[in-house]
Amino acid sequence: MKVLHSVHPEDFKSYQTQQIRDRFLLDNLVQADALNCVYTHYDRMIIGAANPVSQTLELENYPNLRAEYFLQRREIGIINVAGDGIVTADGVTYSLKKLDCLYVGRGVKIVTFASADAASPAVFYLLSSPAHKEYPTALATQEDAAKVNAGTPEMANVRTINKYIHADGVQSCQLVMGLTILNSGSVWNTMPPHVHDRRMEAYFYFDVPEGQRVFHYMGEGHETRHILLGNYDAVASPPWSIHSGSGTSAYSFIWGMAGENLDYTDMDAIAITDIR
Repeated sequence: MKVLHSVHPEDFKSYQTQQIRDRFLLDNLVQADALNCVYTHYDRMIIGAANPVSQTLELENYPNLRAEYFLQRREIGIINVAGDGIVTADGVTYSLKKLDCLYVGRGVKIVTFASADAASPAVFYLLSSPAHKEYPTALATQEDAAKVNAGTPEMANVRTINKYIHADGVQSCQLVMGLTILNSGSVWNTMPPHVHDRRMEAYFYFDVPEGQRVFHYMGEGHETRHILLGNYDAVASPPWSIHSGSGTSAYSFIWGMAGENLDYTDMDAIAITDIR
């Protein structure tokens, strides 16, 4: 399992393009019949993806966790972004259509991933954070998600925010997770930007059309940089960094946070006129 170490904001100011990609970009997560995970030192979040095609994949117990099994001291959020899929947690089976979310709590020993149809395989995006107690496994469909409509056509940011794992939804220890879908003709997300020093965040971009890209903006509000991402690319965002993006077309993305609290609105806004 690849490990991403923390970066100081002063050091980040000197990074060139390849250094930014090396330290924050998580690409090639989605590979046929493989489950890939990256361990980050941002609130010890693990970011991964499972793409079962012709076989069932199991969430393995990575040696660097020093645990008896993956979820011995962790919880995990799972969102399907492709064909119909099946997740089994300690023998209990859950069917996930595209945009459905499953939370699996601490103490579940065996988690497996499969596709309902190999011709249209599932792609499961995974976020896992440390957990101090057990919460029950819970399925939240896309229809179940708490929805917030935001943005305006004039700002090219009309979007629907879907909240799954949060203080008023599926319960967790510290994981907050959901996804945002941009309307056709809209390209901006999380603008005006914000930071939240009490939590890290990760973005996973999907439904990015072939040949298109998303400019993901990072750094302190007064010292920004960007990184280009394609379909099924993820990026880890430190607590001191903004996390905003603009695409060459409409797209969707999964956002997930871990840290000190579950308050979705816990953020420190940065005015557009103050961005540098």
